[in-house]
Amino acid sequence: MTLSGVPSSVACASSAPRAPYASDPADSRGRRYPEPPAPTRDDFQRDRDRIVHSSAFRRLVYKTQVFLNHEGDLFRTRLTHSLEVAQLGRSIARALRLNEDLVEAIALAHDLGHTPFGHTGQDALNDCMKGQGGFEHNLQSLRVVDALEHRYPSFDGLNLCFETREGILKHCSRANARRIDQAEPGGVARRFLDGTQPSLEAQLCNLADEIAYNAHDIDDGVRSGLLRIEQLSEVDLFERFRREALDECPQLRQQGRRLLYEAIRRMLSAQVYDVIAATRAALAAASPSDARAVRQAGPLVLFSAAMRAQSAQLKSFLYVNLYRHPQVEQNMARARQVVRELFEAYLEARRAMPPSYAQRADRARAVADYIAGMTDRYALREHEKLTGRAWTA
Repeated sequence: MTLSGVPSSVACASSAPRAPYASDPADSRGRRYPEPPAPTRDDFQRDRDRIVHSSAFRRLVYKTQVFLNHEGDLFRTRLTHSLEVAQLGRSIARALRLNEDLVEAIALAHDLGHTPFGHTGQDALNDCMKGQGGFEHNLQSLRVVDALEHRYPSFDGLNLCFETREGILKHCSRANARRIDQAEPGGVARRFLDGTQPSLEAQLCNLADEIAYNAHDIDDGVRSGLLRIEQLSEVDLFERFRREALDECPQLRQQGRRLLYEAIRRMLSAQVYDVIAATRAALAAASPSDARAVRQAGPLVLFSAAMRAQSAQLKSFLYVNLYRHPQVEQNMARARQVVRELFEAYLEARRAMPPSYAQRADRARAVADYIAGMTDRYALREHEKLTGRAWTA
């Protein structure tokens, strides 16, 4: 495959009707609290709009992806990452004739439960909540849309459709799945107990998430100075397209930033085309008759074996050279301390939290919910207010 011509196997299907195995809002399993239909939007479009207007979605603009929010204006945040996942997801969904609106809703909501300071904040909160159910950001994203948003007079949460909520719950341990299934028998966690699959749209969002963060973490890593383009020569997936870009545009040798962008663009396109082709082949082999049949098949939205291996190599490279870079580790160690000390302070002085959290009987979970909802900068301000110590760069 070359980028000068898209293979016929992945040609655009923008004008084609949805496939019979795509999720249909008219066939949704519905909302937990029944509502009359909207006059101009279907249920998945309505879910997307509720997510975009939520407080949790706005807060993503000041939540860490890899680099702390105050480290630079051009680094990705959870919000820009979610937008990139939504864009990739919709593009792939269009080619596969899936439900683009459901893909977009899941993509925009998938990180709503992320803590300040990225995965470090999650790990710190999980340590704080050991013995009390732990903390996991996928479960927290579901809590946000099910309970923690307070926008409507008749229910807590956003009252999203089953299919959107199921897609948000990307990972779940069996213990947590059993707990959720007890409260919601046969609901969004059931698939983790019976081994069935979620919708194709949910499967697609999982893969679009991976494609997006691998690409933009390369960009942010080089922009930060922690990665060099020369280092990336050991990553087969990137090096292939860097060389291809230089062969076609030799002037890029003197334009490092444009060379980086062009290599990443080609790499993204190759991954997207690979997912479309591999998924079409898997769908042809499985022949699901409708969206229900998809749930009984194995995973159907996937990379080819070769692309999966190359993606895994890229992830390993980023883990060693970026996520575990000493400078990133140093900042994240301090972030871990901030989260831990905030948790301890709020447990002792619950009235330092807003009344909606301070008055809850489940004190530790209330503290975790409050901290998880913070942006990076708000967490740092609260930590300074409670401890008298400011973050120093």
